[in-house]
Amino acid sequence: MVKRILVVGGGIAGVGLARVLAEKGKGQVEVEIITKDRFYTAGPSKPLILTGEQQTDRIARGYEELKRQGIKVTFGAVARISPEERIVEYTQVPPAHHKNGKASYDYLVVAPGVVFDGSAIEGYETAKGRISNVYELGKVHTLKSWLNTITKGRVVVYAPPMPYRCAPAPSETTLLADKLLRARGVRENVEIIHVDANDTPQPPVIGKELSTLFELNGIQLITKKQIVEVHDDKVVLNDGEEITYDILALLEPNRAPDFVIEAGLGNKWFEVRAPDNLRHVKYDDVFGVGDVAKLPFPKNQEIAYESAMFAANNLIEELGLGETVKVQYAFLGWAYVGNSKGDEPTLSLKFGLNFTQKPPKPTKDPEPKAEYTKAKDQWEQAYLKNLFGY
Repeated sequence: MVKRILVVGGGIAGVGLARVLAEKGKGQVEVEIITKDRFYTAGPSKPLILTGEQQTDRIARGYEELKRQGIKVTFGAVARISPEERIVEYTQVPPAHHKNGKASYDYLVVAPGVVFDGSAIEGYETAKGRISNVYELGKVHTLKSWLNTITKGRVVVYAPPMPYRCAPAPSETTLLADKLLRARGVRENVEIIHVDANDTPQPPVIGKELSTLFELNGIQLITKKQIVEVHDDKVVLNDGEEITYDILALLEPNRAPDFVIEAGLGNKWFEVRAPDNLRHVKYDDVFGVGDVAKLPFPKNQEIAYESAMFAANNLIEELGLGETVKVQYAFLGWAYVGNSKGDEPTLSLKFGLNFTQKPPKPTKDPEPKAEYTKAKDQWEQAYLKNLFGY
């Protein structure tokens, strides 16, 4: 009997798992992805859009190749998951007609990523029009526009408490803003303040190097403090300090989407049994992978993909689909650190963590290099080609 595998989320984790199972289980499984977006945009290199060193058309992909491989793709916003009924309810998104849909499953894989929730920050709702970041495509272009028009004033960048998606991104935002303003010749008239709720700029393995670069580039670093209020011209920290701004790049705290929490699959994150057993703690037929999963690791693309492969192996073994795929929790990454010369290519720091060793083994090259920026691009493009076909 053909088993129906429903995947919620069309990102790296969801697509990675869908492709493996569709290939391994030909004739034995039917795979469907429900995703709210009609195309996927890679995240790691979005910060380079600020400096014009990355373009949207290089990191956006459609789902046509997946459809050609027999994977059904439904464009819909999930409204409700019922593990007891084994159904997912959704509303189709444009350009399809707005209508409600319902999908059943034998196995459900929850991989919707995170939502950005600034509701705990006072004034957040009314100040939304003043907030940008490098995570959402529209907002990164907004931030780029603001940085290209400011001639004097202050830029404030905020990193919330961990865990959040892509640890280096706030620091990358700060250092790339510095580079862009230098290239425009206005940096001396624009102050940059980086507020980080954590002990050090993230990730900790290169926190010292990032702090040093902030100091060398004249960027004020404030750590261990959170933004608790946002106004049209200032933010307020949890110790009462007020900081005025002209541009605010604020990353809201991350959490699982409402439909995950409302389905009883987790309080803030999807509760899995173990890093190598991605089943829900209560439901044998429901898995959580990617950034939504509660794992003792950073939330980044490599970990998201690796968690999806562990879940795929759980299903391959249970359904008897053949050999499992090789996977381990370890990653190599690169963090953009701008360039103090302004108009020259962005430099990057190289770092890594191997979680197969206890304690995890960190690696890094403390010297920023342009070749690492190119390596990050090649890595991202390889991922996109492998998962989306081009």
